[in-house]
This record gives sequence, structure tokens and C-alpha cells, in this order.
Amino acid sequence: MQYSLPLSVKPTPVPGLLVLQLPVHGDARGWFKENWQRARMTALGLPDFHPVQNNVSFNEQVGTTRGIHAEPWDKLVSVATGRVFGAWVDLREGPGFGTAFTTEIDPSTAVFVPRGVGNAFQTLEPATAYSYLVNEHWSAEAQSEYTFLNLADETVAIEWPIPLERATMSEKDRAHPRLSDVRPMPARRPLVVGADGQVGRALRTALPHAAFLTRAELDLADPAAFDRVPWREHDVVVNAAAYTRVDEAETEEGRRAAWAVNVHGTARLVRAARVHDLALVHVSSDYVFDGRASEHPETEPFSPLGVYGQTKAAADAIVAGLERHYIVRSSWVVGEGQNFVRTMASLAERGVRPTVVDDQVGRLTFAADLAAGIAHLLRSRAPYGTYNLTNEGPPVSWAQIAARVFELTGHDPAAVSGVSTEEYFAGRSVAPRPLRSVLPLDRIRATGFRPRDADAALREYLAGA
Repeated sequence: MQYSLPLSVKPTPVPGLLVLQLPVHGDARGWFKENWQRARMTALGLPDFHPVQNNVSFNEQVGTTRGIHAEPWDKLVSVATGRVFGAWVDLREGPGFGTAFTTEIDPSTAVFVPRGVGNAFQTLEPATAYSYLVNEHWSAEAQSEYTFLNLADETVAIEWPIPLERATMSEKDRAHPRLSDVRPMPARRPLVVGADGQVGRALRTALPHAAFLTRAELDLADPAAFDRVPWREHDVVVNAAAYTRVDEAETEEGRRAAWAVNVHGTARLVRAARVHDLALVHVSSDYVFDGRASEHPETEPFSPLGVYGQTKAAADAIVAGLERHYIVRSSWVVGEGQNFVRTMASLAERGVRPTVVDDQVGRLTFAADLAAGIAHLLRSRAPYGTYNLTNEGPPVSWAQIAARVFELTGHDPAAVSGVSTEEYFAGRSVAPRPLRSVLPLDRIRATGFRPRDADAALREYLAGA
């Protein structure tokens, strides 16, 4: 063992498997080390894996051999006393499957083992204490998710210092399958909540490898439903679910429903993300603002006018407290299903001459572009935070959009008449609307993502309708 070497983190041929050199300070009394030092280790590249449990395996004899076990969580392994020969094999699905790495570990060395990488060791000194720092609580049920590899597998061909026929091993470890019979551990994948909405349906194309839950499968207003979700299988949760009945939210029943889904449901998602170390993508709305400014950057303080906007603002504030989050703020979403564009196209086809508000100004957000932007943020690992995401182009009013729909469908755009919001809703009990919903796109553009021009997207949407 070497004393007083600086802390360092080095990669290995197995992606994500890292070797740490730990500073050990010794004198005539013995030695001292910091086995886990979050701030310094993460600064050097170790993932902030949020450990929750520490286990120690004490091994009396030289040649005690354990493994090869791939577990559904991350761990930091080290030696408190003694010395081991460590072996790791990538048992995750993907091109690295079967890649191996070996090294000796004494108290001055630790190894970060990511989820799905098989871990094994053989003791080289008597009375060796081997330590595991893990980021999930162990349970008997979790063992069903382990992936095992035989210590004597001929393909990986680990050169054990002490031949396995002379090693002390469990019969269970001797019986593990060869590499050709191992079922790789599946990669963690995104989970999309609200899969039956306009954005959720668009995300099926943008995130084809994700898992999708409809409202029937996970109702955010139902606390018990969260217990049925296999959170450990996922690394990201995308919240595309929301109560969006803006006018009904102003009623007593609607107000309760909006808070139950948009606020309390989002808070439960944040709690699940924190407990299970997930990143969270949350779809927000221009309704968090009062619409008085000419445009609304991501840093503008909230000023919602109605209940729906209040619940969305509250949800944004809750999500912002999570370290790994993306709040993706959009306006005027158009996707699969009933929406303003489809309504106007139907009116044009039926010869109806609609009156449409002309003092609410913003940009359309096509669900396909919103979903593509979310996929881009995840794929590019853009800095966490809030991003405005609508389509590109000059701000327009609802009346201008309606006229353009009439024109693109071969009808007279002059059939659309403009009217103020106040006049349109006169005598009706409705939610207040922000008059200006323009969201600047500089921050999302800086990540390398550029949404389509809104008018071009509208033409494509109507062509495919």
C-alpha cells in the first residue's frame, strides 16, 4: 500500500467503470483514509450516485472468491483491510458486453462499478474486509434482477491468481452460466408519463426505446399508483401529463382536479426521481406568465392569471428544486388529436366563417418539435434547467393562424374575422388568458437544437391531416 498519493479517478476499458486512487495517511499508529468524499470525487468525474447503504464482506481465508454478480444499482467497492484481486465484466446489453477488466485492490484503491457490470474478487491476504457502498437498498426481491456469469468462463478467461479449483467458493457461484448463456442486463430507459396526450404521443416517435404510461396506467392524482411503477428500470422520467382544461380549472371541482394532477402529482414524480436517482423532464406552459411583457424569457418571475397557470407555476417551482431537471416551457401546442388547427380546418371545410381572437399573440408549438427538443436535451446532455421551446417564426395571433389554415386548405382567409379577447368572452365565465405568449428561443438554440419554422410545420401538419 502506498501512502499520501493524491486522489485520482481513472477510466477503464469497461465504460463507466472507474478506478480511484485514495489518499492514505499513515504513521506508527496505523493509517486513515476518506473512503467516500462526495465533493472531491465527483469533481474528478465520479458520478454523484447517491449511496444509501454500506455493506462489508469479511473473508477469513486467502483464496476466498465471490462473483461474478451484476446488480441493478451502482456501487463503490473498496478494501478496509487486506488485499484482493478484483475482476469486472460488462454484462449490460450493448457493444461492450463481455469486456473485462482486472486489478488489485488494497486500502489505497477503490473501484466505481456501474449498474449491470459484473463484480468479482479473490482475496490475496487473510482477514480481508471488502466494502460495498451502494445506491439502492438491498432486498430479496431485487436478486431476481441480478445477472450472473461463471467465474471460470472461457470466453472472458479471467486469470485468477489462485486457480479456482483451489479457491474457496460457494456452490451457487460455481453454477452460474457461461457468457454465451447470459441474458444481458437491459439498459435503463426513459419513462414517459402521460403517453396518451398530444406530447406523449409525439414522444413515442422521438423516444422509441422509452417506456410509456397512459393516465389509466399511472394517474398522477393517485398516490397508490406510484408504488406500481418499476422505477429502477428507468433513468429519466418525462412528465407529459397535465390537467389542461383551462376554463374548468376555475370551477370548484376543476380547481381541485388541477391541483391534484399538476401540483401534487408532479410533487410525487419529483419525490420518485429523488429517491430513485432519476432525471426529470417536465413540460411547462406560457400560462405561468401574465402576458404583459413583449416576450417571456426563462428567467422571468411567475405571474399566472388563473388557476391553471397557478398550478403550472407551482409545479415548475417544485421541479426546479430537483438537481437533475429540465423544465421545457411551450405555448399553443398542436399535435395528434383535437386542437385549434384541426378545428379551424374543419370549419373551413364546412363553410363556417369563424370569429377568432386577434389580440393574443404567440407561436405555435407542434408536439413533434417539442418531443424532438426533449429528445435532443437528453441525448446531448445539455445543462439542466429551464428551456423555452416553441416553433420558430414571427409571433402571430390566433386569428392570423386561423386565416392561414383557411388559406392552406384552399379556402378564403378573409372568412376569418378578428375580435378582442374581451369581446369574444363577454358574458362568459372563463379563465383569464395571457395576451402575449412569445417565448424567446435563444437558450434552446444554444444547445444546438433549432425547431422548425412554425408556418412550414403548419403546412406539413395540414398536408398530413
